Amino acid sequence: MKYLLSLCLLFFCIITVSQAAEYISEEQVQADLFPADPLTRLPLKLSDETRDALEDKSGVHEPFNENRVWKTATGSFLVIDEVVGKHEKIKYAVALSNKGIVKLVKILTYNETYGYEVRRPEWLAQFIDKTTNDPLKLNGDIKNISGATLSSKHMAQGVKRVLALYELVLRKQ
Repeated sequence: MKYLLSLCLLFFCIITVSQAAEYISEEQVQADLFPADPLTRLPLKLSDETRDALEDKSGVHEPFNENRVWKTATGSFLVIDEVVGKHEKIKYAVALSNKGIVKLVKILTYNETYGYEVRRPEWLAQFIDKTTNDPLKLNGDIKNISGATLSSKHMAQGVKRVLALYELVLRKQ
């Protein structure tokens, strides 16, 4: 019995670990999203007031990494951010036009055992053309994925945070 329990535990760990995946690197997403428009890192220094506003507007409680924002010569932006899915982090990229319109969202890494369906292009496509004026509400303008409810909700909040960052900071750059 003890042997069987150990074997089951090992099998569960293998299944859990096998779901963690890096789908695309930061460098590759930069090249894919802006192949003809070179990116320049845009280091930010967010005030506590701005951080609080980002949280209020998006609902995302994790700290925002200020070193993952790039700008193109034409004024477009690439923001790489992370949110918690259910238990683990989801790293994603959002490409914004120079007017703050979402052009594309890509999942870079997904570490949860379930809910990886949020990386499907057809689900991510619903963020395209969204702006700060859109609610980005799960079961509203963003469809839920059964079995990936928390990942779906947190991704919607994450994209909303990137749009809030544009509204509060990037638009002025």
